[in-house]
Parts: sequence; C-alpha cells; structure tokens
Amino acid sequence: MIKVYGSVKCPYCMVLKENLDRNQVAYEFIEILENLGNLGEFLALRDSEPVFDHLKAIKDIGVPALIGEDGKVWTDWETWLKENGYEVFVPESSLSQACSIDRKGC
Repeated sequence: MIKVYGSVKCPYCMVLKENLDRNQVAYEFIEILENLGNLGEFLALRDSEPVFDHLKAIKDIGVPALIGEDGKVWTDWETWLKENGYEVFVPESSLSQACSIDRKGC
C-alpha cells in the first residue's frame, strides 16, 4: 500500500486523493496537520530525501508526497499515476486553487 503525506487544506492533495479513489488505488493518507507526530514524520522525510531539495529551494512545503510500495518518494503524483498505468484526472476547479506557481503542489 502506498502512503500519501498531505493536508485537506492543500487542493492538490485533494485532487491526488480523488485520483487514487477513482483508480481504486489502496493508500494511507497521512494528514500532516492533524498532529505533531504526523508533521514530524513528514518533516523527517522531507529533510532526508533529495527529491524535496528543489521544492525547499523554492519555498514549497512538498505536499502531496507519495511513497511507493518500493519506498521511492514522489512529489510529482501525476507522473506516478501515469507510470503505474492509471488515468489522471485534474478538475478545472482545482487549478485556480494551487498553492505554488507551477500548480503542482504546496
């Protein structure tokens, strides 16, 4: 089962969740704002994985972050879906609510 670190306050986290649900992908959603334990777990991951370096440099938080069953960390969830044979659905309404300039996450 994959893990997703994110927040219900992040529009792209919600679009990722919708995509996983539509594609019937089993996942565990870890709400990083639910408690300090979840936030600390995410920050430890973010501080140790090079995939986050660019995001930290441009002041992005780094969510949604998807952890594959093989342990690989993905911050580009659309690519993960495509590479795993799933359909990508991005509702128009979500595009105006993105947290970052490139509209890829928060």
